[in-house]
Amino acid sequence: MVAAAATEASSLRVRTLSKSFPAGDNAHERRLAIDAVSLSLAAGELVSLLGPSGCGKSTLLRLLAGLEVPDSGELLIGEDPITEPGEERGLVFQDPNLFPWLTVRRNIEAGLVARGVLHEKRDEVDEFMRLVGLEGFGNSYPHHLSGGMAQRVALARALINHPKVLLLDEPLGALDAFTRMRMQDEVLRLWQARGTTMLLVTHDIDEAIYMSDRIVIMTTRPGRIDRVIPVPLDRPRDRSSHDFLQLRGNILELLHFAGSATSD
Repeated sequence: MVAAAATEASSLRVRTLSKSFPAGDNAHERRLAIDAVSLSLAAGELVSLLGPSGCGKSTLLRLLAGLEVPDSGELLIGEDPITEPGEERGLVFQDPNLFPWLTVRRNIEAGLVARGVLHEKRDEVDEFMRLVGLEGFGNSYPHHLSGGMAQRVALARALINHPKVLLLDEPLGALDAFTRMRMQDEVLRLWQARGTTMLLVTHDIDEAIYMSDRIVIMTTRPGRIDRVIPVPLDRPRDRSSHDFLQLRGNILELLHFAGSATSD
C-alpha cells in the first residue's frame, strides 16, 4: 500500500449491496446481477476484482461511480454515502472514450471545463501530461495516438480532478500484450505518485497479481464475493518468480481453470 495515500485517497465501503435488472420483456421480472456484496478498501489500497464474464464486476463499478442505483445496501466513500456521480470518484473504461474533435490537451481539460474550474486549474494540465508521459502531444488528436497513448489521456483526464478513488473497468483490456504490460507499470507508477485508492476490474489473473494489494474473486451471476486473496509479494514483482506462479496456479484452481494456457 502507498505510504503517502492519506492526502489523495479515501476508503471505500460496500455493505450488503444487491442490484437487479429487467429480464426480457416482462417488466415485472428481474434478474439479480449482484447479491449481498460487502467489500472494504483502505485509503490508498489497490484492489482487483476478478471473476467470470457477467458476474457483475462492471455493475459494481458503475454503482460505486453513482451511474446506477442499488436495489438495497449501502455505498460509502469515507463516511459519505454514494448517491450520484461525484468528482471524488474517477472512472476509466476499456475504451478511452476521447472526444475525437478535441486535442489531447482539450480532452484532458474536459473535466475541468465541465466543473467550471479551467481558469484556476489550467496550469495543472501540463503537470498531468508530464505525469502520464504525453509531453509534446498536447496538440495531437486522438486518431494520431496509439491505444496505449489514448489510454494515458483517459487516465490523465480522470486524475486531473484529483479523485480520492479511481475506478478502472478493464482499462488495458483492448491493448496488445506488450503495451498492456507497459501500461500496467504506468498505472502502478501513477498510483504510487498520487496515492489514489484504486479498484481495478480485470479478467487477467497475471494483471491482478502483478498490480494488486488484494484480489477479490467473484462468483458467477448473481455476483457474490467468493473470497479475498492478499498478494504478499514485494514490488516490483517478478512475473516468473516461484511465488508469483504459485499464486497464479492457486487462483486458476479457484476459478476452475487449472491447466488452462491463458488467464482470460
